[in-house]
Amino acid sequence: MEDRVIFGGLGGPQGLISASFNQDTTSLSVGTKSGYRLFSVTSVEKMDCIHEGEECPDVYIVERLFSSSLVVVVSLSMPRRMNVYHFKRGTEICNYSYSNNILSVRLNRQRLVVCLEESIYIHNIKDMKLLKTLLNTPHNPSGLCALSVNHGNSYLAYPGSLTIGEIMVYDANNLGTVTMIPAHDSPLAALTFSASGTKLASASERGTVIRVFAIPEGQRLFEFRRGMKRSVTADIIDRRPPQCFRMSTRFPDGECLTWGAYVGKMFTAASSYLPSQVSDIMHQDRAFATVRLNVFGLQNVCALATVEKLPRLLVASSDGHLYIYNIDPQDGEECVLVKKHRLFEGDVEPQEKQKEEEHPEDVKPLPPSTNPSYAATVAFPSAPPSSTTLTGYSEDGGAQKGEVIPEHEFAEGPVCLDDENEFPPVSNQSN
Repeated sequence: MEDRVIFGGLGGPQGLISASFNQDTTSLSVGTKSGYRLFSVTSVEKMDCIHEGEECPDVYIVERLFSSSLVVVVSLSMPRRMNVYHFKRGTEICNYSYSNNILSVRLNRQRLVVCLEESIYIHNIKDMKLLKTLLNTPHNPSGLCALSVNHGNSYLAYPGSLTIGEIMVYDANNLGTVTMIPAHDSPLAALTFSASGTKLASASERGTVIRVFAIPEGQRLFEFRRGMKRSVTADIIDRRPPQCFRMSTRFPDGECLTWGAYVGKMFTAASSYLPSQVSDIMHQDRAFATVRLNVFGLQNVCALATVEKLPRLLVASSDGHLYIYNIDPQDGEECVLVKKHRLFEGDVEPQEKQKEEEHPEDVKPLPPSTNPSYAATVAFPSAPPSSTTLTGYSEDGGAQKGEVIPEHEFAEGPVCLDDENEFPPVSNQSN
C-alpha cells in the first residue's frame, strides 16, 4: 500500500512536513521542521511517541524499517543526502549523497531503494552497498515508485513512460527487468504492492479507475471505479474521501445466486454490444466502503491495518491528527470514526488557531531538475543477472558514500541489522 505523503508546502501544526507508515503499519513516522517523530499505532485508545529525533531539521522523508531501530532520514536543508540512523542508540550508521534531490525512499528487509527524478539506486540493506543504478528512467518529479515489502521477491515498480501509464516491474533481488505493464492511458499517479508482492495496484492522473495486476505476469485481475469526481488513489488521499474496494472471485457461468448477481450478468452481457469506453465502465466494480472526513481541503495519507485484531483505516492528516476508522469486513458502507489522536501535544483545533502558522517560507521547495531524457525502449535480458556479479559500491554509479562509523559496520559491529531480533518477521507481529 502506498502510505506516505509530503504535505503541500505550508507546514502544518508544529511545522509538520511529511507523514508515512512503516511496512506493516505498526508505526507512523512524521517529519517536522525540528526533526522527526516515530509513533506506535498498535492500539486504538492511545498512540505513544516512541522516539523524537533532532539530528537534522526540516525532514521531508523519514522511513522506518518495520519495527526495527533502522530509520532513513532526508532533510530539506540537504535534499541530496540520505542519512541512516540507529535511533535507539542515537547514532548515525552511514550516509550517502546523490547527484540530484532525493524524492522517495523505499525499504524492505533485503533492499533499500532511492528514487531521484531520472534515476533509481538499489542498495543492499545489510551493508548498504550500491548494487545497481537504473539511469535515464522517465521524468518522475514526484518520485513515484513501489517496493514489495516481501523481501523474498523484492519487486520494484516505477513509471515506464512520461505520457502514458506504463509500469516497469523490476526484480531488485536478481537485478533484472521482469515485465512492462500497459496499465493506463494517462500518466501514473499511484502504485502499491500487496503484502505478498503478488499483486500490484495502480491509478493514473485521471484518478477515476484503480487497476490490480498479477505479478510477475502482469495480467489484469481487477478494476475498480472511484466515481465521477477526480482523485488520485484509494490509498493516498489528496483532499478527497478515501474509499476501500473488495477483491473477490466472480461466479462461474450459470451460478447466479441472487437477483443482484443476475442483473449484473445481464449488464455484463449487454456491454459487449456497446462502445469500448462504455463497456469498460460497466465491467468496473464500485467502492465497498467509504470514509467521510470531517475537514475538507486537507492532505492526508492512509493505510489499511489490523489493530487489536480488527480491520481499521488509519488516516494521518496535515491538520496534525491521526484518525482511526472501523471497517465492516462484511457490509462495508460508511466507516465509523472511533478515535482521533493529536500528533503534537498542546495543539489547538484548526478552527481555533485561525491559521496562525501559515507561512509559505516554512518549507523550502525542491529545486526543479533539467528536461527529461528517457530511452523509449527497455532491453529485457534473456536471463536475469546474478546479484553476485553486481555487488559492491560503484563510484561511477552516481552516489557518493559518506563516512561509516566504524562501530556500526553492518557485518561485524554490535549493530547487526540483519539480526531477526532487530527485524522480527511480519508473521510474528501481534496487534
